[in-house]
Amino acid sequence: MTLSIVIPVFNEAESLRVLYGELDEVARANGYQLDLIFVDDGSSDGSWQTIRDLAATDRHVRGIRFRRNFGKAAALSAGFAAARGDRVMTLDADLQDDPHEIPRFLQQMQTFDVVSGYKQTRHDPWHKVYPSRVFNWLVSTLTGVTLHDHNCGMKCYRREIFDEVRLYGELHRFVPVLAAARGFTVGELVINHRARKFGHSKYGVRRFVKGFLDLLTVKFLTGFGQRPQHLLGTVGICSFLLGLLGLVYLMIYWVIAQLAPGLNWPPLHDRPVLIYALGALLMGGQFMSIGFLAELITAYQGRDSDTYSVAERTQEAVVAVDTPSPS
Repeated sequence: MTLSIVIPVFNEAESLRVLYGELDEVARANGYQLDLIFVDDGSSDGSWQTIRDLAATDRHVRGIRFRRNFGKAAALSAGFAAARGDRVMTLDADLQDDPHEIPRFLQQMQTFDVVSGYKQTRHDPWHKVYPSRVFNWLVSTLTGVTLHDHNCGMKCYRREIFDEVRLYGELHRFVPVLAAARGFTVGELVINHRARKFGHSKYGVRRFVKGFLDLLTVKFLTGFGQRPQHLLGTVGICSFLLGLLGLVYLMIYWVIAQLAPGLNWPPLHDRPVLIYALGALLMGGQFMSIGFLAELITAYQGRDSDTYSVAERTQEAVVAVDTPSPS
């Protein structure tokens, strides 16, 4: 079988030949025909030269080089667009993902459309492990796609997924979530995680901040991408109702103040509730207006794209219609 493996590369020159050797070993042992795609995401070391050397000696190796660093999602998108196999794997270039797990992934692909790796025993520092666990819990809770390790770079997909799932920004870690929203099945596989031998990690604290913001984006896209008014309009109506409640309260307050002038209550314009109520009314109107605009944009952009995903079709029957011959 032909298996495409997309490998994003950013300053990993020392590990590329070792990784290629392991992949070649797995392919020979299992009879795979590999389609290796190395995507150099603006490396400043000798990564691209190594990729060129590997491509010159093996016709199954292809390389793509970006002019600058565009991020992992862009590198994966370029690799997915170039992939030729019916199955597409992603693999980090730092040797922490073990290529010898590939046969187990392909076995799981007989049941699922997406299989995500799970690094049960991680060889990473604690300041990466514990925030990652919190992040994975948040993603699983908010999206309903329960995986232990959404961040794992070792995943396997059916090729047709990328005809429907488009990556941008830093949404690469949410491909299983986006695929599940289209009706594809998602599974998980415990994999061997190895300690880093060369270089250093490219991720810092900012990764988790960006990841949380991307999670909110994915939650909106998967839950309300085709019906934004359901979210924005609901928030607007709630805000509008709070504003009306505030005005009703002020009306009752004014009536009581008129009937009992001896209470010496402050005038309405001195009550903070008036400002809050008017602000809530304005905010509610704005949210609903934005919701209508979002619906118009969604309807316009969705004219030529399907909002559903077809698994398969039966062969269309050709019906012959007898036409009466002229008498």
